[in-house]
Amino acid sequence: MLPSPSLPEMPMDTRAARPVTPDFRENTAADTVLEQASSIFYSAWAHIERRVLAGKARLPREIIWLGGAPGAGKGTNSPFILRERGIVAPPIVTSDLLNAPEMRRIKDSGVLVGDSDVVRLLFERLLEPQHTTGVIVDGFPRTRVQVECVKLLYQRMLDLRVSHRGTPLAAYFPKPIFQIVVLYVEEKESVERQLKRGREILAHNERVRETGVGVLLEERATDMSEEACRKRYHVFMEQTYSVLQSLKEVFHFHVINAQGDIASVERAINSEFKYQSSLELDEETFDAIDHIPLASEIVVAARQHLVERLERYQRDSTELFQRVIAIIDQEFVPTIVLHAMTGLAKLTTDNQLFADPLAISMLVDVLSERGYRACATVEMREVPSRVDPVSHAIICTKKPRYKFEMKFEGSRIRRGM
Repeated sequence: MLPSPSLPEMPMDTRAARPVTPDFRENTAADTVLEQASSIFYSAWAHIERRVLAGKARLPREIIWLGGAPGAGKGTNSPFILRERGIVAPPIVTSDLLNAPEMRRIKDSGVLVGDSDVVRLLFERLLEPQHTTGVIVDGFPRTRVQVECVKLLYQRMLDLRVSHRGTPLAAYFPKPIFQIVVLYVEEKESVERQLKRGREILAHNERVRETGVGVLLEERATDMSEEACRKRYHVFMEQTYSVLQSLKEVFHFHVINAQGDIASVERAINSEFKYQSSLELDEETFDAIDHIPLASEIVVAARQHLVERLERYQRDSTELFQRVIAIIDQEFVPTIVLHAMTGLAKLTTDNQLFADPLAISMLVDVLSERGYRACATVEMREVPSRVDPVSHAIICTKKPRYKFEMKFEGSRIRRGM
């Protein structure tokens, strides 16, 4: 009997008394991150919890966590995101938090500013009344610990919403909306933009020193060196962007191409932030209205449905269809021609042909097929019909009046000089 082959001895972790495999090391590192994030989060949460639970301060309903490589244009493009989302307060910029008076006192005391300080001050800023409906947080999260803090904040806000449902404070805890937005630029573009920013700051400061007018701007060494610019880009892509990817499975994740000019980036932002009711409405509200079709879905095959209806009118209701076409020729076309300059024609008629709703549908469909935006309304009016012989009161009956409105592109007048 041959002896069993000897297995290589596995390194042991004496504390855990288990093999130190790569998976175990990864799990241990992940556990450490979670422990750090939990400690930092609940320490920061303790500073605001009492005010939040009492309804004296409110967390934002919507938080847009904005990231991007150096030179991606977060400051330039934030106004477009703010406008698209209807947010009026200026962004909370993480780099500015480091220069806040609270942070300066910490640094002046000789202590390094850590994640716990940044998260605590960020939570304080989130409670400012101007951020109640929404806020952009620029430059956070950047590390795995910060990413986990964002997840913990979202979960805590969900828990508060559930625990206060049906109470007088329910309105203070709406469904939270967290969105991750990353502005993407390629390395070459990032480096060029950083160096350009450095040159512009140097030129600005030189003018200020010469004229004495204006305020000196911070001259960052990293904006003056191509090597430093490349390093900053690589650090973001290899560290920050990679940890942001983990949020894809939790929140709405938007990567916006910020490579082009300002106008093209603005269009990309507008397209990315189209209204989504499933994202913004509470589940109960969304479920109540979800059966109503979206306008965008209805118009997809509108042309095909219009053709089908017109063919059906001609096939199944030929006589009525021909009478409607005759009325269009005799009454509607002259009115439309008369208003060709304005692009808006209105017509009111008592023609009883339109007492049949199918006739109204036919007229609207025919005009729509010919390029007019037509709509119809039925108005009931009181019409005197007889006098009561005893009371001499005027007896009225209700009669319908049919109003039609046709919009189209009006004529453009060319005026000579």
